[in-house]
This record gives sequence, structure tokens and C-alpha cells, in this order.
Amino acid sequence: MSDKNNSGSSMGQLLVAILGTILGFTLLLALLANFFNDTPVPEDTAAIKKADANIQPVATVEVAAASAEHVEKSGEEVVKAVCAMCHEAGLMNAPKIGDAGQWEPRNAQGYETLVKNAINGIRGMPARGGNADLTDAEIAKAVAFMANKGGANFDPTSLAKQ
Repeated sequence: MSDKNNSGSSMGQLLVAILGTILGFTLLLALLANFFNDTPVPEDTAAIKKADANIQPVATVEVAAASAEHVEKSGEEVVKAVCAMCHEAGLMNAPKIGDAGQWEPRNAQGYETLVKNAINGIRGMPARGGNADLTDAEIAKAVAFMANKGGANFDPTSLAKQ
């Protein structure tokens, strides 16, 4: 009575043996191919140089040493460099240089008020006209230059005397 059918387990064992043999043979072939294939891969130096050139930065930044010496600009120089962009075209309601009608109410406020507004900024105008490097004296000269073109008679040195 001990006649049991073991065909199920022998079939499973046979399947595992076949798959193991195929896997082992594949690994053996891969190792042999890797061992006997010592052909170096040629490097394309021209392509490497081109790739290196393509990944270079577009620009470099160099920080210059700050100059300890500030060259004082005239009012006209400041106006041409900083103020003219808005005041020549009247952008954002800036009074146009030479337009007495637009400058009259501003000139009536007084030179000190105009200079204070130019230094601190007012409405759409940024402080110092957007150039933080300008000195108070340069701003005062620029204000006098523009206001005088609009009918005022301001002395740019009068604020320094006080």
C-alpha cells in the first residue's frame, strides 16, 4: 500500500532543474564573453572636446574693486545719465525738462522740498532717481538744472551753505 504517485514532485523538480541549467548556462556565457572581450572602446576626442565646449558657461562675472574716489558729477551730467529717461519724455507724469507750465507748481514748493523729494523719491519716481550711488549734492545740482530749465532760479550750492 505504499504505492504513492510522486510524479507531481518529480515534475516540479525537473522544471526547476531545467530553468536553473538555462540560467546557469546564460551566466557562464556572459562571464566568458566579458572575460575574453578586452577590446578597448575608442574615445572620440573631438566629440568630447565639442561636448566640453558646449557646456561652458555663457559668461563669467568679474568683480571689480570698489573705487574709493567718487568723482562729483555736474547737474547736467546727472540729468543726462539718470533723470532724462523719464523727464525728457514725461513718463509717469514726470515734468518735462524745459516745460515751465509743468515745473511752476513744483518750483513753488521750494528748492529744498524738490531736493528732498528727489532724494527720498515721490509718487512714481524712485529714491535718487534709481541710482543709489548719487550723492545728495549731485541730486541737488540735477534738481536745480531741471527746475531752472522750467523757469526757476535755484542755486545748487545754496543747500550746502546751510
